Amino acid sequence: MTWVGKMKCREKQSLFVILALVACLLAGCVRNPEARKKNYLARADSYFQKGQYREAAIMYQNAIQIDPRLVQAHYQLSQCYLKQSQWQHAYAEAMRTTQLDPMNWKAHLTVGDLLLAAGQYADARDRAESVLNGDPQNPEAQVLLSQADAAENDLPKALLEAQKAVAMDPGRSASYLNLALVQERNKDAAAEQNFRKALSLDPKSVTTLVATGDFYSRQKRWSDAQKQFETAIALEPQNPTPRASLVRLYMEQGQPQMAEQVARDAKSAMKGNPTGYRMLADFYLSQRESDKALSELASLHSEHPNDVQVAETYTQLLISKNQLDEASKINDAVLKGSPSDLGALILRGQIFIRRGQSDQAIHVLQQAIKNAPDDAAAHYHLGVAYASASNFTQAEGEWHQAARLQPRMVEAQRALADVALRRGDMTALAQSGEQLMKIEPKAAEGYIFHALALSKQGKAAGAEADLKMAMEVAPDSAAPYARVGELRLGQKRYDEAEKFESEALKRDPNSLEALTGLVNVDFARKQPAKALQRVEDQIAKVPNNSNLYVLLGQVQIRNQNAAKAQQAFEKATELDKNNVAAFLLLANVQISLGATDKAIADYNSALQSNPRDVRVYVYLETLLQSRGEWQRAEDICQKALEIQPDYAPAANDLAYLMLEHGGNISVALSLAQTARRGLPDLPNTADTLGWAYYAQGVYNAATDLLQDAVKGNPQNPTYHYHLGLAYWKANNYPMARKQLAQTLQISPNYSQASEIKRLLAETPQKN
Repeated sequence: MTWVGKMKCREKQSLFVILALVACLLAGCVRNPEARKKNYLARADSYFQKGQYREAAIMYQNAIQIDPRLVQAHYQLSQCYLKQSQWQHAYAEAMRTTQLDPMNWKAHLTVGDLLLAAGQYADARDRAESVLNGDPQNPEAQVLLSQADAAENDLPKALLEAQKAVAMDPGRSASYLNLALVQERNKDAAAEQNFRKALSLDPKSVTTLVATGDFYSRQKRWSDAQKQFETAIALEPQNPTPRASLVRLYMEQGQPQMAEQVARDAKSAMKGNPTGYRMLADFYLSQRESDKALSELASLHSEHPNDVQVAETYTQLLISKNQLDEASKINDAVLKGSPSDLGALILRGQIFIRRGQSDQAIHVLQQAIKNAPDDAAAHYHLGVAYASASNFTQAEGEWHQAARLQPRMVEAQRALADVALRRGDMTALAQSGEQLMKIEPKAAEGYIFHALALSKQGKAAGAEADLKMAMEVAPDSAAPYARVGELRLGQKRYDEAEKFESEALKRDPNSLEALTGLVNVDFARKQPAKALQRVEDQIAKVPNNSNLYVLLGQVQIRNQNAAKAQQAFEKATELDKNNVAAFLLLANVQISLGATDKAIADYNSALQSNPRDVRVYVYLETLLQSRGEWQRAEDICQKALEIQPDYAPAANDLAYLMLEHGGNISVALSLAQTARRGLPDLPNTADTLGWAYYAQGVYNAATDLLQDAVKGNPQNPTYHYHLGLAYWKANNYPMARKQLAQTLQISPNYSQASEIKRLLAETPQKN
């Protein structure tokens, strides 16, 4: 080989050695966890600086997989989640940071800010104080303390704390901004000066520009506000916050088209920012333009199939429109990619509820709660699932849990108010009303619930004050006017009642409550023909409304025209197979016409469409019992209790049937106790439980309960008869004679009259 050849061979060997060394170095790097961790952190920080928060979050998560105690990664991951509005994940990562590094004040403050946003003001204050204990000159903590007190309306204290924050760092813009906000709430003219001071210290702060713009907006200084928002948009075109503020500004000025255009521009300018490209859909949703929102969300879901929030918002809207097949298809795709996604599980539960599949809904929502036991929304929807299965006791428990976890959750408080109203618990109704008034002081609903509770308690003046406030805060709402009309009707002030009900109908032409109020006024004035005409006129406008035909049937009943009422209720059931009230009223009319077979058929039709509505079972059982078909009646009660084991009316009726027809006395006693717990103020449950104790030979307990039954309904001969027998068995013969004689006085032809006469003849005059 020539020396040239030898040189080339050596060069090749050297190259192979170098490549091998590089490969070894690379392999070592891959195998070295510390190097990989640094690589992930560097990439994550780079993504974060570019505003690519989703990608940054993935890199921080990769670093955490290598080192679960990596404080820096947990904290930065919390900031990524904040930027993406994923509040629960942000809270969890910030909390994990504080556990790993108790002196990481920034993480503590992130936790405090999230607690403040969630309405947990006391916890936010505690977090701020704990930071100040460790870092007494921390102005951010001092501001958080001020914000927590301001949120609880302790403005003097909040103002002092805001001033202290400024003194800690006079060059800090955010402290002046907080001071300005507190001063504005305190109606202090110096507020504007401090907004300007905050801007002078940091003229490029988008947060300060937006806050100042909002201040001008509240003062209706529209052009000044617009200038602040547009400046902020120019500084940070990819920041959605100033654009959202500009949308609100145009809406406040009554310029929805301009607002829509801003949202449309945001979508175009921020194609990579989820908050930005979702803004137009959010705008349509806020304006209740559901068709436009549906179209926009369909488009967004097509463009961003991996955006879970878009998918879930789209699914929620599809559910509200009862497009369950499409909703299920999208929901299934989300769950396929993330089987434990909480939002998707809750949506699946809602789909099952809409389809009448209560058991499946309960199962799915229980799974969601197992994954996230402190999620208020999951508990709320599980309550809805239980209610759809007619298990109102379990439903109420879940709603209480939701309200405990999230005291400002309107849906939970509204559900609890409905439960209290159904149960007749005016104290609980008043409490729910008060809570709703605190949560939404500008909504009528809380005032109306509170007014209703006061009205039922005989506190008319307080009820009127609540309704007046409801009219002030929600002048376009029909409900408070309808309620005042109801009060005036009760006071026999018919002209005023008609005026208020008419005002309600003017605000909402489809208000069944207002129309019913006007009908009641007509009947009070003895104008039944006018009442009938009102309802027929409304049906002409809305011909396919099942509830209007229910009202028409009720008017016909009051006009003593059972045949016409029957036709109206039949039409109501034809229009809506799920309108249980229509079926029950139709059956009642059939019974009044002597057509009990048709009534039974109507009840069975109702059960076919609403197989888990326990009310229908009890109505059917009562009819069967009146026909002497007590065995079928017992079977029907059993079916109702299989659906809802604590349903008091069914438990009460089954217990009585068993006592009357030789059933198991111990089982009957247990059922009667269940009924009494569920309906503690009903004379009927007192009588049944007393009769069960009588059957067991516990006569003292029997007499106590039977006395309650007689007090509750002194004209019921059976209650007197049962009480007389209990006294007789307890050897209290004078009281026995009195009650037995009272039975015959009320009903001389009572079914047990001959037995009563025998006992009266045999009962000693004295003990």
